Amino acid sequence: MRVNGAAASNARLALRKGDLVEVAARAVQQHLSPELNLLFEDEHLLVVVKASGLLTVATPTEKRETAQAHLNTYMKSRGEERVHVVHRLDRACSGVMLFAKSFEVRELLKEQFAEHDIDRIYVAIIEGSMPTGSGTIRSFLVEEQNYKVRSTESATLGKLAVTHYRTVKSGPRYSMLEITLETGRKNQIRVHLSEAGHPILGDDAYGSKADPISRLALHARLLGFVHPMTGEKLEFESPLPTSFMSLSL
Repeated sequence: MRVNGAAASNARLALRKGDLVEVAARAVQQHLSPELNLLFEDEHLLVVVKASGLLTVATPTEKRETAQAHLNTYMKSRGEERVHVVHRLDRACSGVMLFAKSFEVRELLKEQFAEHDIDRIYVAIIEGSMPTGSGTIRSFLVEEQNYKVRSTESATLGKLAVTHYRTVKSGPRYSMLEITLETGRKNQIRVHLSEAGHPILGDDAYGSKADPISRLALHARLLGFVHPMTGEKLEFESPLPTSFMSLSL
């Protein structure tokens, strides 16, 4: 079900005169991978929730099982062109993602990301607890030849990364943080929390020794942006995975 092009998940949504209501055939919906949940779609863009374990784009060793490939199949089933990648989530991270349906829209959205005009909120579960209930981590990040990212004191070699955090819940072993990104560098949250001495659960690449939910405990909960063609401010949320909620801190 869609109302004015957007997926309708609220059965109590009040309709107004002039609203366009569409009922899609089941066969069409089956073209979208179960690892992707469609939150919004119009003629310009798509917003989905990506499952943990699914790549965003192809790599030299994996070209078929990616969010981009699944969405291209979905688009092809509707007689539309391929999608364009606007941003990425780590393979092990779940949450809200945005794709464009044209090069023009992609470039306009990437400008918003470059200007840091995108609202992005993540939830992470870390080992231990941060020294303060809230704070900001700033550093220059550089990617090494082995593709791992680390902080550097050189503003020439690295790119500025700014991460804001707030402790939501804390226990004797783990803490749940709400993370707001001011910048969006590769592995930014993972590196900053690891270097603070509190790696994200399940992140063995960045020093975690605990993996109680058998996945990286990082979820992109909220994504907000201005629609590049209509000028409307849009905001999309994804509930926390059940494993996050059931974990005893």
